[in-house]
Amino acid sequence: MNPPITPPIKQLTPAEIVAELDLYIIGQDAAKRSVAIALRNRWRRQQVSGELRDEIYPNNIILIGPTGVGKTEIARRLANLAGAPFLKVEASKYTEVGYVGRDVESMIRDLMDTAVSKVKNEQRELLKDSVAATVEERLLDLLVPPTRSRRRRAGEDDDRTRRARRAEQTRRKRQRELLREQLREGLLESQTVEVELPEEPMQMMQIFSAQGMEEMGINLPEMMGGDKRIRRRMLTISEARTHVTEEEMDQLVDMDRVVREAVRRTETAGIVFLDEIDKIAAPAESAEAGPDVSRTGVQRDILPVVEGTTVTTKYGMVRTDHILFVAAGAFTIVKPSDLIPELQGRFPIRVELEKLGADEFFRILTEPKNALIRQYTALLATEGVELRFTRGALHELAEIAHKVNQRTEDIGARRLHTLMTTLLDDILFNAPGVKHKRITITKARVAKQLAEIAEDEDLARFIL
Repeated sequence: MNPPITPPIKQLTPAEIVAELDLYIIGQDAAKRSVAIALRNRWRRQQVSGELRDEIYPNNIILIGPTGVGKTEIARRLANLAGAPFLKVEASKYTEVGYVGRDVESMIRDLMDTAVSKVKNEQRELLKDSVAATVEERLLDLLVPPTRSRRRRAGEDDDRTRRARRAEQTRRKRQRELLREQLREGLLESQTVEVELPEEPMQMMQIFSAQGMEEMGINLPEMMGGDKRIRRRMLTISEARTHVTEEEMDQLVDMDRVVREAVRRTETAGIVFLDEIDKIAAPAESAEAGPDVSRTGVQRDILPVVEGTTVTTKYGMVRTDHILFVAAGAFTIVKPSDLIPELQGRFPIRVELEKLGADEFFRILTEPKNALIRQYTALLATEGVELRFTRGALHELAEIAHKVNQRTEDIGARRLHTLMTTLLDDILFNAPGVKHKRITITKARVAKQLAEIAEDEDLARFIL
């Protein structure tokens, strides 16, 4: 019996969504608010009854801002908060219909693949406890293979033979129970057993279809009616448990039910984050020639997907009317108004992300749960090295990052990565053999190692 499928959307309020985003993203309050409202509206729409629910369409969003200010990070964190099918794609990888490459409808097919995988994994997790007993018995069968019964001839089944057979059965039963206790206590995890694994002849082949050039898995032996080939491998009990558990769960998962739920979630709660959308915008003054024709063509192809159409997938037909699209781009060379008017109208909410300064860089170094300082401290802790930064050192790092961004190309918070790599280069290289296991990074050390490079514009361009 299959367990009930859990609801797709977490019921977080906009304030709770912003609070979660604040744990990883510094500033950009307007963008966080817009995304939080859009995400909450997905849940609100599902609470509306009657025909009006189908008439409530999502307000798609464009995030505008230079590189390194948090656009992609918002997408990453949004995926964890959504609890719904989520896909992040780059608009620049799609081509106009008629050109070699991926057509824009493939993003919906990829979103469906994500949804099916998500729902299937949810079902497998719910079934994990119910297959535990079966998995244990199969592992015991691998440790104590059952005896093969042979056909006995007339007169062979005398008392001595029966007693010997009963004694053997009793011995094997005691051995099996002893191994069961050891298995539950985790004493056999490294013991090897022989496991039969199905071969994977599936190969990905690119084909041309009515929807464009796609990848399709083709199992030729299965198409020809042949049996699946089995190969034997020696695995540890720990590895065999994983394989057997997955095999048992796959047998219990109702894939028809999984696909129906995945289609429903995709159509009602799916989210597509369309990054680098500025790369398909053609400058207004450019002539309609060369690659700009393809750029405009991609926009025209994206338009029906965003406004609502039916896309053919291997799981069936999927409607895109209520899928939320969040687009993002730097728009340094082109402007949002360089997108075709019809596409601009399908993204009614525009949010401009702010450039980052020294104060924001200092907060990025110290406040987020995944702050760079914490990452490098954890990395060096594996070598037994305790790394510390003074407050003055962090302020100096933030100031240098801001100055270099002003004098050279502004790459936002990504500048901190290059600065930290340059600053800690010697420490990271010599950490295994360093004698002093406690290292403190001071303001003077930061200035000595980075100030000269930051002041030399040519060096800054090539090193930082």
